[in-house]
Amino acid sequence: MRRRPERSPDRSSRPSGPRRTRAPLAPRHRFRIVVPLVLLAFVASVLLVEGYTTRGFAGDQDVRGGRPATGVPRSIADGGPVVDTTNDHLRTYRTPAKTVVLTFDDGPDPTWTPRIQAVLDRYGTPGTFFVTGQQTARYPDVLRRVVRSGHEIGVHTFSHPDLTTRSASDVDRELALTQLALAGAAGVHTSLMRMPYSSITSALDDQAWSMTRRLGEKGYVLAFIDQDTNDWRRPGARAIADAATPSPPGRGAVVLLHDAGGDRSQTVEALKTLIPRLQAQGYRFTTLAELVGTDTLTSPVGTVDLWSGRIFVAAVTVSGTAVTAVSALLLVVGSLVLARCVLLIVLARHHARRRRPDPGGHRPVTRPVSVVIPAYNEKLCIPKTLRSLAASDHPIEIIVVDDGSRDGTADLAESLALENVTVVRQPNSGKPAALNTGVLRASHDLVVMLDADTVFAPSTVGRLVQPFADPRVGAVAGNAKVGNRRRLLGRWQHIEYVMGFNLDRRMYDLLHCMPTIPGAVGAFRAEALRDAGMVSADTLAEDTDITMALHRAGWEIRYVPDALAWTEAPSSLRELWRQRYRWSYGTMQAAWKHRHALLERGPAGRFGRLGLPLLAVFQIFTPLLAPLIDILALYGLVFGNRLTTVLAWCGVLAVQAVCAAYAFHLDGERLRPLWALPLQQVVYRQVMYLVLTQACLTAINGYRLPWQRLKRSGDVVLPPQPSTRRT
Repeated sequence: MRRRPERSPDRSSRPSGPRRTRAPLAPRHRFRIVVPLVLLAFVASVLLVEGYTTRGFAGDQDVRGGRPATGVPRSIADGGPVVDTTNDHLRTYRTPAKTVVLTFDDGPDPTWTPRIQAVLDRYGTPGTFFVTGQQTARYPDVLRRVVRSGHEIGVHTFSHPDLTTRSASDVDRELALTQLALAGAAGVHTSLMRMPYSSITSALDDQAWSMTRRLGEKGYVLAFIDQDTNDWRRPGARAIADAATPSPPGRGAVVLLHDAGGDRSQTVEALKTLIPRLQAQGYRFTTLAELVGTDTLTSPVGTVDLWSGRIFVAAVTVSGTAVTAVSALLLVVGSLVLARCVLLIVLARHHARRRRPDPGGHRPVTRPVSVVIPAYNEKLCIPKTLRSLAASDHPIEIIVVDDGSRDGTADLAESLALENVTVVRQPNSGKPAALNTGVLRASHDLVVMLDADTVFAPSTVGRLVQPFADPRVGAVAGNAKVGNRRRLLGRWQHIEYVMGFNLDRRMYDLLHCMPTIPGAVGAFRAEALRDAGMVSADTLAEDTDITMALHRAGWEIRYVPDALAWTEAPSSLRELWRQRYRWSYGTMQAAWKHRHALLERGPAGRFGRLGLPLLAVFQIFTPLLAPLIDILALYGLVFGNRLTTVLAWCGVLAVQAVCAAYAFHLDGERLRPLWALPLQQVVYRQVMYLVLTQACLTAINGYRLPWQRLKRSGDVVLPPQPSTRRT
């Protein structure tokens, strides 16, 4: 082994050291923690409000059939359709002869309620609208116009449940939320109510009667019906009008119709026939309040209730808008994810089948190569790394640049007494400076770079440098794999490396817009590095930065799938968070730094107009929105159709599984680790979402993230080489 004394490179070519970074300010640190929590709380609140205010009633349902009643007083069962049990009263009110009360359930509806109101107003006919809290909160303007026109308003609960099957607390909540919606929409409170699924008083059973008494104790006058038009069945406008006409002639009636819950066009047409017909027969139209003997059963609310209601209605409006926007974004994200999977599989298949001709008839690259290893406190890893390189079947020199290690890394590397290994010591200056030092001291024009925790196969270097037979190629990316995959976290990262990183690199290789040469396994032409300005410390992703700089300098970049390297992946969620946080933030820095490539020509322009958009869409935009899939899956499980939700989520998982299986096939990997894929989607993917979100917030906040070194375990081993498909 040779030890080369440290030389001071020419000052003009000396790479600058890492910039000094100030300690994180507490407010900014809190910003990066609090904002994601606030966003999460906002999304959860929006979905809860929207879910509760839209779930339940499906519309168009039959009335509840009565059961044998023994406790219903005869005076109630045989009485009129309006029942008053308030203040210990027990009385009913009938509709006078030649009098009709038109009642409408389940609204307000933005389409049909205004049309029904227009017909009523045209003929000067009052109507009684029994509204649900859900519809009122979603369409407050519709209800407000109904109230301003002088029509009567009654409560029909919030979500249209059968109250006889609900607990006392559920009933109280249904009533309170409905009154809150009425206060916010129209500034009123009403003591008139119709229970969902109720019909005539003679159909009351013991449970319904018990609920009627309880509602009376709360101050509600209950409205039942004389005639049910069954308009929700849509039997035709004439049939609806006939069913609403009192029989025998001259009899008074409370008539049930609907202004929501489905297509109510026949109801609208039936009113145009019914009202003139009854008016011609001498009937008059009135409200239920008049039957009770009062001017109105509606009263204005106080200031506190008014503003509480307005806040509630505003929350429902915001939630509805937000969920609509989220659903639209989900469609965009789902389309992008599906398109990406299809594109990756198609291009990866083409990449795997493509024969790589010897460019220009050049012979294989056999000349020696310099291997540069930056090392900082890598005592646990450096022996395995150096021994794997020493077994290389390609002639190499190895340069270990010890960047101010305090654990004896340099001494250990020297003590191994391996041939062709040179240890260079320098004060701690950062990884980019260490790489540049190694390149400047390299004896050969081809330089392989790898991390100190990475293990190479004997054939890796030889395979990695073959594309340099083409003089246009300035750099080559190898195939980095997870070398510590025995634990679950390692398996998840193994799936990610094989499926995500390497499938992506096949696509980028075909499109000539590779965004990143992995720091674990990459090769460079020294001339290309000089053209690109050497490795820069401007970003935290120096590998992405130099790759983009090489594109802008006009060099081609290739990917060699069978140039294998095994690297140590983080073994804890904390370490994984720190690594991916740095990667994500560094990638954003590099993309911003090289944004001008969008306007440049040649290879730089091709990368700028193809590589940068792909990077932004599939590594930033889509991952940021991908949590919508999981969030809406939870929303569907709680508030929607569970079977449909589960099938949709399984469909997304199946697409991911197909991509993963094909990627493993191309890399010659066993499919056994894919059993962890469902768990990866549930746990690991959420961590990646949060990491990317925090990185974006850091970038927006303008904070310069300091370098964060990971803890090493040194448990990377060189596994038996898989039967990698030659590509």
